[in-house]
Amino acid sequence: MDLDRTAPEAYQGFLQTDAALRRGPLDATVRELVKIRASQLNGCVFCVDLHTREARRLGERQDRLDQLVVWQESELFDERERAALAYTEAVTRREHVGDELWETLRKHFPEAELGNLVAQVALINALNLLGVPLRKKPPVRESQAPGR
Repeated sequence: MDLDRTAPEAYQGFLQTDAALRRGPLDATVRELVKIRASQLNGCVFCVDLHTREARRLGERQDRLDQLVVWQESELFDERERAALAYTEAVTRREHVGDELWETLRKHFPEAELGNLVAQVALINALNLLGVPLRKKPPVRESQAPGR
């Protein structure tokens, strides 16, 4: 189903929210890391593909993208990124976000950035809830064809 055709106003609302978050104060690296991690947890292949490509375009290193799935064990993420990823995982897994995590977030993110982080995590989860059941798939690119 093509939501841009079947529910254009609603779909445009998602895109407008995404555009507002991109203009906001949240660091682009953190923004893309949380999008990728939530999408990994939700099993949204379309969003994982889209946001890993965007992260690389913005200068993200491949080794960090490779280790994102095991970020808790990796030494490649700083405390600010770890706080954002911990929040992302808690929200995506529908777990309680405790006082300790909120305090850690407040330590690393000014209020406006934290507000944008909260909105970003909510938005990517909503988009994953569209992409997964609608079976959105990324294009198979020439270099990705089976047998290559």
